[in-house]
Amino acid sequence: MTWTRLIRFADDSGRETFGEPCIENEQQLMEQLEANTLYATEYKGESITSALVKGEKVHVKSLLDILRPADVPIIRCIGLNYIKHSKAALDGRNLFPYLTTHTNATAYPVQEGGRKPPPYPSVFIKPATSVAGYKEDIPIPKIAQDGTLDYEGELAIVIGKSGKNIPKAESLSHVAGYLASNDVSARGWQRDPAKAGGVPQWCFSKGFDKFAPLSAMLVAPAVVGNAGALRLRTLVNGEERQNETTGDLLFGVEDIVAFCSQGTTLEAGTVILTGTPSGVAMGMKEPRYLADGDVVEVTISGLGAVRNRMVFE
Repeated sequence: MTWTRLIRFADDSGRETFGEPCIENEQQLMEQLEANTLYATEYKGESITSALVKGEKVHVKSLLDILRPADVPIIRCIGLNYIKHSKAALDGRNLFPYLTTHTNATAYPVQEGGRKPPPYPSVFIKPATSVAGYKEDIPIPKIAQDGTLDYEGELAIVIGKSGKNIPKAESLSHVAGYLASNDVSARGWQRDPAKAGGVPQWCFSKGFDKFAPLSAMLVAPAVVGNAGALRLRTLVNGEERQNETTGDLLFGVEDIVAFCSQGTTLEAGTVILTGTPSGVAMGMKEPRYLADGDVVEVTISGLGAVRNRMVFE
């Protein structure tokens, strides 16, 4: 890759293309777009994972979603992956021959979750139809309108090069970049024994259409490295609910990519949601779940934001 930040946009003629925005930080993207002063160096190609050919500097008329469902083969998700969102500590042992002992895996306080953190990354999936845009309304189906709708602000990894059994030392070479995301969750279908049964289930409760909105700008490791020191904030109707750094992750980007590729091909375009920090509605003494019309904004420093309204169908 020769770009460091990538957007999909329409130029003044309405033509859709990719490009690297001519900005110095993520805040300038929306500021310049709103001021109609945003320009980008065009990168021509079929998708973010295809060979992109550098072109000329052009004016950005409108910002489009960087990823669409057709671009994403699958969404893999990591549960219980923030120290303060989990309920106990890892024991600090080596996880696999290809993983070094995680620096965060010892003696951390019990804070929010309900179970012991897993000894390995806990993986579940969302279908590609869960992909939604950075400002798109999220349609909440009737089956999920039971008063337990929740938000989960998350760092998203986008795989740029397919791989299998990827060594941890090589994992970042398979990462195209990072996005901000919201792992929208129907907690009743995740945890209520009357719906989920005796064992919590994750895929159905989190896999409804458009339950994974993604931010508009893909930011490469060349800008933010392994994304291990970014600030994540989640606001609901302007009220802060989550505020944590990705330094609180139990398993970082390299560990996640390496583990998820063991025996399984990570296809280019795959999105991996890396887990959520403390502050979700489910973890509150008196849960404040989402209602029809609520607006959830997830911002990650260096990456940008998603801002989506929940709309009960």
